[in-house]
Amino acid sequence: MTINFEGKVAIVTGAGNGLGRSHALALAARGAKVVINDLGGARDGSGASSLASQEVVRLIEENGGEAISHGANVANFEEVQDMVQQTIAKWGRVDILINNAGILRDKSFSKMSIDDFKLVIDVHLMGSVNCTKAVWDIMREQNYGRIVMTTSSSGMYGNFGQSNYGAAKMAVLGLMNTLVIEGAKNNIRVNAIAPTASTRMTEDLMPEDVAKIFTSEAVSAGLMTLCDDDAPNRFVLCAGAGGFSRARIFETEGCFIPQQSQTPEAVRALWSELTEQEGQTAFESGINQSEKFVKKAVTYMASQR
Repeated sequence: MTINFEGKVAIVTGAGNGLGRSHALALAARGAKVVINDLGGARDGSGASSLASQEVVRLIEENGGEAISHGANVANFEEVQDMVQQTIAKWGRVDILINNAGILRDKSFSKMSIDDFKLVIDVHLMGSVNCTKAVWDIMREQNYGRIVMTTSSSGMYGNFGQSNYGAAKMAVLGLMNTLVIEGAKNNIRVNAIAPTASTRMTEDLMPEDVAKIFTSEAVSAGLMTLCDDDAPNRFVLCAGAGGFSRARIFETEGCFIPQQSQTPEAVRALWSELTEQEGQTAFESGINQSEKFVKKAVTYMASQR
């Protein structure tokens, strides 16, 4: 079945360049009306310009699509609200939100200033929070919404010099996990893309010959599967250079230690049991962990009678 977005309205943040630009063009090519959001700043978040976002609008319109630009700083909730209000005034709805905007302020943790840490958190995490909050009630009233967070291997696995970026990118997965639960009854599905692409964010990290295969379009092909009518829910799609995979957190079955024996030595003694991967589970809610531990306790108490 062909994936299309006819009749859908999408907001793509950070859409003036790189991945956001590619996502916006791909959505528009398949029928979506697109809001091209971009502050137009440099990679480190400094400066502002509307030239890049207006160029994307021009490309979409030249190909017969519909698009508008908006320069909201995603870290500023009032500016984000204005963007969403203008979208509603123009097209009457918001169906898709792609939280893509981001900046880098890379340094080792010992050399990083608190201001640089906070700014990256503000753009990546609070930017995603602000944009999602601004469309959430609209999507609830429509009984339809598709939201994509942008995470990263730097958050899921770590990367030297990116404690701020990694913290923010892992945090958006925590946001996703709860929104999945809260949005389910209103047909709001929330997923995440973990991209690897050659953009200005990574331009000094890849050799030129390697960069050629890490296209933004390869990532956008995967992103399209996360925001159509048949999108999954709570899915972390990793994409880069034509490779696609799923990332997920699993928890081992673990062990049980009765109350009278709960010492650090007892925990260490059962280390091999609590780390045994056979039978590990991917939980759908935090309460599942509590339920597992209660079951273990109840089973133990029953065995003592």
